[in-house]
Amino acid sequence: MLHLSDLGVLLVILLAAALLASRLGLSAIPIYIGAGILFGPNEPHQIVLISGSEAIDLLAHLGVVLLLFFLGLEFSFERISQARHLLAVGGGLDLALNGAVGLAVGVALVGWGVEAVLIAGLLYVSSSGIITRALSDLGRLANDETDLVLGMLVFEDLAIAVFLGVVAALVGGTAVSAGQIVLTVAVVLVFVAAFLFLSRLAPRVLDRVTPSLSREQLLLGSLAVAVGSAGLAEAAGLSEAIGALLAGVLLSGSAVRDEIERQLLGLRDFAAAIFFFAFGLSVDLGQADRVWWWLLAAVPAAIAAKIVGGYLAGRLTGFSRRRSLDTGAALVARGEFSIILAQLAVGGATLDAAFRAKIEPFAGLMVVVTAAVGVLLMRESRRVGRVLFPLRQAPGRPATEGEQ
Repeated sequence: MLHLSDLGVLLVILLAAALLASRLGLSAIPIYIGAGILFGPNEPHQIVLISGSEAIDLLAHLGVVLLLFFLGLEFSFERISQARHLLAVGGGLDLALNGAVGLAVGVALVGWGVEAVLIAGLLYVSSSGIITRALSDLGRLANDETDLVLGMLVFEDLAIAVFLGVVAALVGGTAVSAGQIVLTVAVVLVFVAAFLFLSRLAPRVLDRVTPSLSREQLLLGSLAVAVGSAGLAEAAGLSEAIGALLAGVLLSGSAVRDEIERQLLGLRDFAAAIFFFAFGLSVDLGQADRVWWWLLAAVPAAIAAKIVGGYLAGRLTGFSRRRSLDTGAALVARGEFSIILAQLAVGGATLDAAFRAKIEPFAGLMVVVTAAVGVLLMRESRRVGRVLFPLRQAPGRPATEGEQ
């Protein structure tokens, strides 16, 4: 149970972390996670101020929902429709490259088997929550390459929805038929198609109703749509992130979109900060000595594969070399899905016992490292791009970034 005194301590910690991040000129994400590690119940034990609770978990889930809801508000049906080529090309390439690299790392660490497939999933999927917040912090939500990043994240979320269903059966010792896989894919496609169809009709209805709503009613209604859609996605066996994202798309064409953002911005920042802090609470640095070899093998491969995959996806879809590098850098952070997969593996009675003992600390530490590196790379990618890809100037006219 979370008491008011505990919440007060938590808010003071988050304020200090936000001030430190501002002083250092960094996104607050890695600082929030680090604060959760430092002041949480796991190693180091010197300062334990906050332990996990159902209330913190609930607020953390709300943080993910609002982060993805806000991202959806930036992308209307028309914008997503225009980016469908980016979703297919970028998402397909991302799955092929990072899935293959993840599987290779898994086979190298644990040999062929379900365990290697689980490691591939851990390394494949990026963190929608971390990346969305970092894009917002860096003011990049409206950038052209963000459509490609969004497309790749949506593709990953859809792919992981299918993957979770298959893996849940495998770790439980149940055979998975082709029919079950096809059914899972069909559920995903129907769910997404239904929301995209409704997003074309919803603005006309909303624009008739919302002018008569008070500020309080608009706030509660928007929250109901965001949280309700996330819950509906979970009930359908999908990720809450997909439901929240599509809820944002549903309302993105409404005339009150900007007002919705203003009403929910403070709540989003509050809940998102708790989400990142709560993630830090689950990380135990005392387990690092058990998985250091796994981390040494997996983390560099995971970071490099995302950068290369994003860069190639950008080049294949017509972006400049610098924009393509920005895309790859934006995809490095792993997060909530990796933790979910690790927790699923821990409960897998058919899996190797030594693997189950290592997979959760490995996933937690991998996420911490890739989140910190990913946010830093996002901030510095443009500077690195200017060094790696200097503009070529044709005789008689100035060079432009788009020529790269």
